[in-house]
Amino acid sequence: MTSHTGDDDRILQANLKRVFGERDASLRAAAIRDLYSPDAVLYEPDSIKTGHDAIGQAVEDLLASLPTAFVFSPIGPAVGHHGLARLRWRAGPPDGPAAVTGTDVARIEAGRIATLHVFIDPPGA
Repeated sequence: MTSHTGDDDRILQANLKRVFGERDASLRAAAIRDLYSPDAVLYEPDSIKTGHDAIGQAVEDLLASLPTAFVFSPIGPAVGHHGLARLRWRAGPPDGPAAVTGTDVARIEAGRIATLHVFIDPPGA
């Protein structure tokens, strides 16, 4: 079985920290350029965004809706194979209970995220 879990973990952990966890828009934009293919697609439960600028704006809008103390943290390593990978995560106060949990599922091509599907767990899951 072919596996690229190390690369998958590095890419998805970096995405969680440098994109979804970065409140500085210029640093976040640089991370998106590094981690996403130019025509990448972000699939969220209620929207679809294509390209670096649209993905950056979606993350900006998300972060603006959250308390500034909220952080995104991985729940274990990312796992993947044959171009697909997933990372479970939590968000909430750094030392408090998770306000939300979910899973990112990415298609990775040539070392960059081509698509990212964000799944939000139902409350209490």
